[in-house]
Amino acid sequence: MTGTELKELFHESPEECHRELMREYGKYVYAIVFNKLRSCGTQEDVEECFCDVFTEIFLKFEYDDSMINNIKAYIGTVAKHKAIDRFRSLSAANSHSVYIDEEEMAGLVSDFRVDDHFESSELRRILIQNIKELGEPDSTILIQKFYYNRKSAEIAKTVSMTASSVRSRCTRAMEKLRGKLAEAGITV
Repeated sequence: MTGTELKELFHESPEECHRELMREYGKYVYAIVFNKLRSCGTQEDVEECFCDVFTEIFLKFEYDDSMINNIKAYIGTVAKHKAIDRFRSLSAANSHSVYIDEEEMAGLVSDFRVDDHFESSELRRILIQNIKELGEPDSTILIQKFYYNRKSAEIAKTVSMTASSVRSRCTRAMEKLRGKLAEAGITV
């Protein structure tokens, strides 16, 4: 749901808008908060920070229109800042230090980030949903071509068309898909 749609929903029913924000972006916010606080906080700290994020968003949503154009980025920024603030306060409260040498630390470091993984899986979900909305045979052609890396001749056998028909359908389907993704705020 876009920021504009959420703002319209807010004017109709603030409670429904808040529910929709939580449903749409709850997992995203939780992933960010959990990733930042997992090393120093308890489950209760994570949940409290999660609630603080949505409290700030709800309070500003009514008055601030600057976030409407890119609501997901705004929500991600608020979540990240709240989690960093909570991390700092928890670290200061638990100021006991444990010595870990550099060799041990090198074994613990990972480049996997939950929030980045969540964003890419969310993007994939939106992409598949929009491909399916194109209908048959366009959705089958795009999935076969770009997910399974099949050639037009192979796809043509599957959908009972000629290879040139598959190529032209693919081109038109890609144009439709770009339009649908642009409406959703995703640029390709």
